[in-house]
Formats: sequence, C-alpha cells, structure tokens
Amino acid sequence: MIFEDLEPSKIWTYFSEICKIPRLSKNEEQIRQYLVDFAVHHELEYKTDHAGNVLIVKQAYQGYENRQSVCLQSHMDMVGEKDASTEHDWTRDPIIPYIDGNWVKAKDTTLGADDGIGIASQLALLDDSNIKLGKIECLFTVDEESGMTGAIELGKNFFESQILINLDSEDEGELFIGCAGGMDTVASMSFKKEEVKIDHMSFQLSVTGLHGGHSGDEIDKGYANSVKIMAGLLKKLSEGYNIRISDFNGGNLRNAIPREAFTSITCSKADVDGIKKETDAYYKSVKTRYAETEPDLNISVSKAKPLSHVIDLKSQKNLLLALEECPHGVIGWSKDMEGLVETSTNLASVKFSGDKIIIVTSQRSSVESAKKEIAGRINRIFTANDAVVQHSGGYPGWQPNTNSQILNISKSSYNKLFNTQPVVRAIHAGLECGLILEKYPGLDMISFGPTILGAHTPQERLDIETTKKFWDLLVDVLKNIPAN
Repeated sequence: MIFEDLEPSKIWTYFSEICKIPRLSKNEEQIRQYLVDFAVHHELEYKTDHAGNVLIVKQAYQGYENRQSVCLQSHMDMVGEKDASTEHDWTRDPIIPYIDGNWVKAKDTTLGADDGIGIASQLALLDDSNIKLGKIECLFTVDEESGMTGAIELGKNFFESQILINLDSEDEGELFIGCAGGMDTVASMSFKKEEVKIDHMSFQLSVTGLHGGHSGDEIDKGYANSVKIMAGLLKKLSEGYNIRISDFNGGNLRNAIPREAFTSITCSKADVDGIKKETDAYYKSVKTRYAETEPDLNISVSKAKPLSHVIDLKSQKNLLLALEECPHGVIGWSKDMEGLVETSTNLASVKFSGDKIIIVTSQRSSVESAKKEIAGRINRIFTANDAVVQHSGGYPGWQPNTNSQILNISKSSYNKLFNTQPVVRAIHAGLECGLILEKYPGLDMISFGPTILGAHTPQERLDIETTKKFWDLLVDVLKNIPAN
C-alpha cells in the first residue's frame, strides 16, 4: 500500500480501500455495501433507510456510558471529474492515488478526499478499541454532491445524538459554524435542426486547461469559466462571420466551475482564415486577462468531420445572448463576516440533448432572499430568450451559533494541541448541516477537516500533515465531550 508509512495508519488504510470503490452521486451501492459489511465484520449495530443513508453505532467504552453521545457525519458520494483525454469508467475503475511531496493526489481524476477522508476517519474510530469514548454514531449520507437527497430524506429519529460533527470541511485550522444555502436554476431551450450549407466547412472550437474548482469554496478565486469564455468567442465570431453552431458541450457538474468547453461550428470557406485570426486574437486577450489564475488556458480551432446539421439561427442568437447575460461569480459579500462570500452563482454547464439545449446554473447565499433574487434574475434572462426555466435542489443555510458547546470544546482542544487559536467562520459552500438541523432542531454542530485543495477537479489534493492534525483534533474533541 502506498500509504503504509503514513500516520495515522488506520485512516490511510481505509482511505486506500475507499479509493478502490466507485461512488459517484446516485451510484453509491458499492460503498454502501462496503459500510454494511464493515459493521457486520466488526459486530457493530447499523441501520439503513429508504434513501440509502447508513448509520453505524459504537457503544460507549466501559465506564464512559454517562458521556453525551456524538454523531459523526460524512457523505458517501464524490465528484467524478477527469480531463477529456483521460479514459476512466466511473462505474468500475478505481481511483489511483499517489504521494507527491506532502500531498496525496490521484492520477488524472478527482481524488475523492471530499469526502472519502471523512469516511475513513469514521471507520478508523469505529475500528479502534483503545480510545476511551462515549457512544459514537457514524452517519454516512448519500448524494450530497448532486442534490443532498440523503440529508433531505433523513428521518427525524435516524440517530439519537444531540451533538454532530460534520467531517466535510477542507481547511485545517478553521472551525466552521455556518454555511450557505443553495438552489439550482435549469434552463431548457428548444431548437430546430437545419442542413449544413454546401459551401460550409466544419470546425471544433475548444477551451481547455482551466483550473475549475468548487463552486462554493473557490467561486471568489478569480478562476475562469470555460462556458463563459466559449460563449464570448462564439458571440464575437457570429458578429463578424456567418458561423453556425451544431453543438455546445461545456462543464459537467452543478457544483463545479466548468474547466472545458467544446463547440462544433460550420462556416464558409472564405471565412476560415478570418475566423482563425479572430480566435487567436480572442485567445491572447483572454490569456492576458487570466494570466495569474489560468496559466494553462488554451483556446483552439481545428478542422472537424463534416457535420450533419446546425441549429436554427434564432435559437443560436438566443443561446449566445442568454449565456452572455447570465452572471457568474460573486454577487455579494457578507456584511457580518469579513471575507465571506454572501451570494454567488455558477454557470455550470451547457449540454445538447436531442432537440434541446440544457443550461444548468446553481446559486448559493447565506441570505435566503438574496438567493431567490439572483435565481429570479437568471430566470428572467433565460425566459426572455425563449427558454423554459425550472428551480430545484433548494436547501437551507446553517446559521452560526457562537455560543455552541461543541465549538468551545473544539477551540479549547485545538489551542491545547497546536498552541494556537483556530479560525472560527462560516463557509460559502453548502454543507448538509442546514438540512439536518431542520430535522433535529437544537442540534449542536460544528464542521472541520484536513486541508483539501482543488476539490471537484483532477487537481484535487489532500495535505498529509493536516490529516494527522485533523485526526488528533477529532479524537481530543471526542475525549472531552462532557457527561449528560
């Protein structure tokens, strides 16, 4: 095992095993069975629910039965992202992790440390008979990344604890006590297919090499959006030349900033040289704009096989105008917490499906009215361009409680272990805590984890040193849970 020399050994052993198990959102059957088999093998109580969530219970160490019980929570699923040139079957192929200095990375795909390292820490605790703790309930939810349906459908009596530690944060040294709420706004545009003109040639436009990233954690980092860049290029070319669009494939996931976009177009032979020059000029302009944040950005035009059809001109104009007007990025900053994004929106993907174009966007905000306001603005933009719009996937935010008992315990443990004060803040990303709090009013919650960078991208990496600190903090916090 590549992790055999890393500590704590149990976490890395289980993380290695988890990497072998396909577990994309809505396809968690194999990881769910793995968890059930783990519980059976270790003779631990467990149960599942209709949504697919799993709860494994470890009773209190002898003499610690009077301690308050704690629920540790992670999610089973992961985001599956890879470069377009990488062959990886997410239904069967394992993730291939490797060590690069102080980081664990994956070969050409997302690593799945979000939230595989959370799962691994739970299993390590459940498997350790030497740590003297009160009762521990380990909750593993499904489908966090694509809809939070596991948390949405969680029953009100599935677990008993009044304290919950969420293990889905990605910044060691920071304790999270709040998060943004979110929703999706999806537009559908119909189009008619038209024959390609006789004198037209076929080309593919490509935008590749972008950073991408988590649409909550990294929406304020200034990373480029491949869909916006491609839409800008198409708009520019359509103003000077008679180009026609055949398809548009950009982005993949609602909660990831799109990294790549590809469009098939046709144009007259007389316009080919001009289109290439215009594309090159646009590339240089965009490259300069994102020189610091997107050093690997590439925009190219290449000859393609003859296309069978293009979309009608009206639909093409509507699509490009809507994508140009659709906002992306930070909309507003928090007035209560310095440096915290209050409201944002992510233009996540554009896909052709049959005779329709599906545009997915997602909105986040710690203020419910602001979330609805930006979603309404996007609705109006797409509706004005003949699209049908639906809102879905709404989930509430988690309001901070600065008087939290588990917060005070965690702060004290962190200071004792590392001789420094942790940062206490809210996060703009969505956590399941808000949804769980709806079902369990009064639940005392906190979220922390090791440092993970590049989540939701093939550049995802997990910091080895902070994983050890995360484990030490988790164990010490649990040791200091008071009696009932």
